[in-house]
Amino acid sequence: MTRTLPDAQRIDWLRLARTENVGPVTFDQLIQRFGEAGDALSALPDLARRGGRMASLKVASVAAAQAELDAGARLGARLICACEPEFPQALAALDPPPPLIWTRGRTELLHRPSVAIVGARVASAAGQRFARGLAAELGQAGLVVVSGMARGIDGAAHEAALGSGTVAVLGGGVDDIYPPDHRDLYLRLVEQGCVVSESEPGRTAVARDFPRRNRIIAGLSQAVVVVEAELRSGSLITARLAAEQGRDVLAVPGSPLDPRARGCNDLIRQGAAICEGAEDVLRALEGLRGFRDPPGRYAPPPGPEPDDALREKVAALLSPTPVSRDEMVRATGAPAAAVFAALVELALAGRAELQPGGMVVVG
Repeated sequence: MTRTLPDAQRIDWLRLARTENVGPVTFDQLIQRFGEAGDALSALPDLARRGGRMASLKVASVAAAQAELDAGARLGARLICACEPEFPQALAALDPPPPLIWTRGRTELLHRPSVAIVGARVASAAGQRFARGLAAELGQAGLVVVSGMARGIDGAAHEAALGSGTVAVLGGGVDDIYPPDHRDLYLRLVEQGCVVSESEPGRTAVARDFPRRNRIIAGLSQAVVVVEAELRSGSLITARLAAEQGRDVLAVPGSPLDPRARGCNDLIRQGAAICEGAEDVLRALEGLRGFRDPPGRYAPPPGPEPDDALREKVAALLSPTPVSRDEMVRATGAPAAAVFAALVELALAGRAELQPGGMVVVG
């Protein structure tokens, strides 16, 4: 149920999202279990203790949340929580959605049909030309172009789509201009397009932020087009996330002699559609009518709280190999609500990691 949060509840929502060991999955489970972020915050210390945590859980303070809101306000940025009607429908359909996003610029672009164009940072001249042409044609067809403001393919796609609508998703805060030589592009994106981030304003991106950024790039888009990518490329992570989210994945074929074509050619071997121009993207989008309800966001009915024996049984079943939460329920033979609650407690204690898509690994 969508609702606009009053100021006090907005601070609670932000505090819960910024609390130690509370990722998108744990956040989602806590909201489903307790209803309000404030109630979840009150329960956190006891839940973490039951999960086996010895030290105090680092819960974000009211002062820290207010400082983040003030930093965003100084930038003219906007915080949108996942429960609010302004939150993009495409992201709301993820399992689970990011708890919140910060935006700068034209937020209305987040509600239009979008296609992501991603690819190599060290892109060929031909690859950049293709990305510019594709972005321009998709813009003329009424689609917003989403990318990550990186050098190469990303920058070329943004440049070509500034007039028709483009969204840049950043790994750092909405004020983190990276690479620095894209400062002029960033300023034009804020003025003519939209900049989005899951991170707090003022944060400089580190390596672990980019998979989260890639998930949002894919999540905002109905399709992802990879123009150039080596076999070990962040663009391929975006493509994989898009496939997991039920989005269309297209790849531009290239010469087997060019390492930047190997990732795209491999995607095609794995079943991605070939993209030779905007017609291929538009054909892939034919018949799509928005986004389906989230496929895996199942909230078990209220049930018994996990006892120590079940909690430790669940912990013993965890390993570095991801398994589904449903598999954990089958392995324990316990009620789903109790197993899910045990996993949240273990996650808060740092003993489990709850991943998007319903998977869990040892913490």
